[in-house]
Amino acid sequence: MPSQSLRLSLRFLLPLALVLVLFAYAAVPLTEKLTVRWFVRDLDIRSQLLASALEEPLLGYLPQKARRQINQLFDRAIRDERLYALGLCDAAGSLLYKTATFPASIPCSRPAQGKAGSENRAMLRLPQGAVHVSGSDLMQDGVLVGRLLLVHDMSFIERRSADTRKYVFTMFALLALVIAVLTVVIAQLSWRGWVNGVRSLLRGELLLRAPAAGAPAEMQPLIGDLRNLLHEYQRDRQQDGGAQVSAPDKLRALLQNELAGDEVLVVSNREPYIHVDTPEGVEVRRPASGLVTAVEAVMRACSGTWIAHGAGSADRQTVDKHDRVQVPPGDPSYTLRRVWLSKEEEQGYYYGFANEGLWPLCHIAHVRPVFRFTDWEQYVAVNRRFADAVVKEARTSNPVVLVQDYHFALLPRLVRERLPEATIITFWHIPWPNAESFGICPWRTQILEGMLGSTILGFHTPLHRKNFLDTVDRYLEARIENEASTVSYGGKLTQVENYPISIAWPDQPGPDGQDVAQCRASIRHALGLSPGHLLGIGVDRLDYTKGIPERFQAVERMLELHPEMVGRVTLVQIAAPSRSSLDEYQNFEARVRQLTQRINQRFGSGSYQPIILKAEHHEQHEVNRYYRAADVCMVTSLHDGMNLVAKEYIAARDDEQGALILSQFTGAAMELHAALIVNPYHIEQSAGALHQALTMPAAEQKARMRSMRTLVRDFNVYRWAGRMLLDAARLRQRQRVMSSIHAHGGRSARID
Repeated sequence: MPSQSLRLSLRFLLPLALVLVLFAYAAVPLTEKLTVRWFVRDLDIRSQLLASALEEPLLGYLPQKARRQINQLFDRAIRDERLYALGLCDAAGSLLYKTATFPASIPCSRPAQGKAGSENRAMLRLPQGAVHVSGSDLMQDGVLVGRLLLVHDMSFIERRSADTRKYVFTMFALLALVIAVLTVVIAQLSWRGWVNGVRSLLRGELLLRAPAAGAPAEMQPLIGDLRNLLHEYQRDRQQDGGAQVSAPDKLRALLQNELAGDEVLVVSNREPYIHVDTPEGVEVRRPASGLVTAVEAVMRACSGTWIAHGAGSADRQTVDKHDRVQVPPGDPSYTLRRVWLSKEEEQGYYYGFANEGLWPLCHIAHVRPVFRFTDWEQYVAVNRRFADAVVKEARTSNPVVLVQDYHFALLPRLVRERLPEATIITFWHIPWPNAESFGICPWRTQILEGMLGSTILGFHTPLHRKNFLDTVDRYLEARIENEASTVSYGGKLTQVENYPISIAWPDQPGPDGQDVAQCRASIRHALGLSPGHLLGIGVDRLDYTKGIPERFQAVERMLELHPEMVGRVTLVQIAAPSRSSLDEYQNFEARVRQLTQRINQRFGSGSYQPIILKAEHHEQHEVNRYYRAADVCMVTSLHDGMNLVAKEYIAARDDEQGALILSQFTGAAMELHAALIVNPYHIEQSAGALHQALTMPAAEQKARMRSMRTLVRDFNVYRWAGRMLLDAARLRQRQRVMSSIHAHGGRSARID
């Protein structure tokens, strides 16, 4: 170990020594140059002062030609150890007087650049050494009468430069030695500390003690990360109960074993099956909803009752006298209980407060939220209506109530007040904004209080969970335990967690028994495309949060950048109409249609259209055929909770081909790292990703798709529901223990 440390130190010291030597060689000439410049400036000043002192007596002696007096004056002046010689020239440039030391090689003539009355200097190297020569003109009544030459010895400068050179080299040598010693010592100590730290880490000692308890400071981030990973691993093991809840039978067993019963009540605005009058009779449809896709699979596994708004034109015709109908049609496994709303209630509660207020507020999609008091009144009334339905449908005092989404923020507390033993799990399927943004809502306090009636409150991502806790901290007087992620309010405890929702993994991905090749051929034939035509797919509700215009602009930009793709690629956009009575949605649909028409006119020719817009309802089996036929699926939401389209596309691709383009603003982007992640606002980036997806080699498609399919298969909707049910069971157990302790404490106090 020490020899290893020494070798590592030498690898650092040798380059350092080379750098110091090169720096010393560069620094010495610079130092010498600066030193000479300073001394020459000093000699210039000395020469000027001495010339000024000699000027007056010389002007008195020159007219009299007093040689003896001038020689005496010069002899006294050169007693200065630095003044080497003096000379006096006449106006014609002839040397009149000089000291014995005056060099014969120094001329009386002034340098060419000099001017009358100015100081002129030069540095000369003579046999006896370097000298500094300075000339000063002697003027009398404005007439040049002579020139005084002063010669200074510069040998002292050379001696001092040599001393400086030695000092600099010595300084760098000592510096290098000190750095070398410190480096070796620090390397030895660090190596020893790291070795001991890693040994303790491998033994698990540092993971079990406080971060500051003896671990090297530089290892603290690593220890923290490992401790967090260990906690996550332990938590996942606890939540999985030793086995993954990945199938309907396991979810059903979990419900019975952990929550002592199998009565499950789901509450949502949208119903899983809609009965519609058509010319051919009553038709059953599945709404375009990720919520329905996920929760319906849980209800099939757990039975129970689903309470929802009956909005279909034939819904009243198909229910019994208690407003119930068994679903799914043909293979009933649970009960659908419909709640009827008047036009005014639906307008205020659903279209008004929920979708003109909460929806844009939470999505931050550049549409201004609208809050009206009349809408709020209807929202409160409808939440009470649904709470009444929950209480009426509950056969026991402790049912499991799954409250879905932003339509029922008040429902958990309303149910809690009447069924205090119920396990209420609320899942918020859309994003939760930051505290400042949520503060826009005039009834923010009532909404938060209503949601905190839940036993478990779930969000898609850690960011949404954190935003909710920050919002509670900002607007309510509640006790928040960040480590346990719980909120205590009004004497009730709510656990707030992130549970990434998923889908039910299909047993047979192919609809109607068709394999991928058959789906590809039939879809292209139906669209009038050649067998080798490249196909993209987008599946969304016609909503301004889904990034449909940005998706179309990416297609347009891709065709601009790669004109060879014109005529070879088409994007099919399935867009189910949604909330069409609202102005924002009407304007948005018009914008989408205009954009489609413009791009098709620009790049289309004959029967070819780069974008095919299908603004109509499609059943899930039809959508699956498009998934299996498409070369690429584009999910470009501007802000989304999870977006299950991405996971549906992955589940449908049992051939392990195809590419997924996924917006970074979806919850799915935090899980599906093998997708092509884009910023949908960056049109060029999305266009580049589309071209990459369309030209991606089959081997790369397979590697990416296999990775994503493994994740979606393992973390499916049953595991999502199982985690929430397990957390609810543990929280209920904790509350029972605390209640028992308080009850026991009360009895003890009475006995005392």
